[in-house]
Amino acid sequence: MKTLFIAIGKTEAPYLLEAIEIYRKRLEHYVSFDMLTIPAARQTKNLPESRQKEKEGEQIVKALEAGDYVVLLDEKGKEYTSLQFAAYMEKKMCAVPKRLVFVAGGPYGFSDAVYRQAAEKMSLSRMTFSHQMIRLLFVEQLYRAMTILHNEPYHHE
Repeated sequence: MKTLFIAIGKTEAPYLLEAIEIYRKRLEHYVSFDMLTIPAARQTKNLPESRQKEKEGEQIVKALEAGDYVVLLDEKGKEYTSLQFAAYMEKKMCAVPKRLVFVAGGPYGFSDAVYRQAAEKMSLSRMTFSHQMIRLLFVEQLYRAMTILHNEPYHHE
């Protein structure tokens, strides 16, 4: 199984890019993991939020393949502790035949077309984080889950 993380818009802060890359490289030891950045919709100043979501949604849907198991990172999604997320990943690694795809949307969320593609929604927190920060939080939690599954000392209770 491959794991893909799709995000809208590029990460610009150098310190976030560096940290994301550290965890991405660490993940290579455990799981086939890739990140896909979809450019943010351009010239959106005069566009309504719904149209911006549609434009971004078209690009997300285009990046998906038949057989993908799509999980949206959404504030209304199910919350997990790190141990629960590790157990979730263990189940998905056995059950998902092709790609497990996590998607972080743009500033206004997801279009209806993206919601229709999703198998489920997951929330990283009840708090709101910038879309650049979510990338780091997600890759760190995925790395943490892998170390938990391998009984490595990264996670402490």
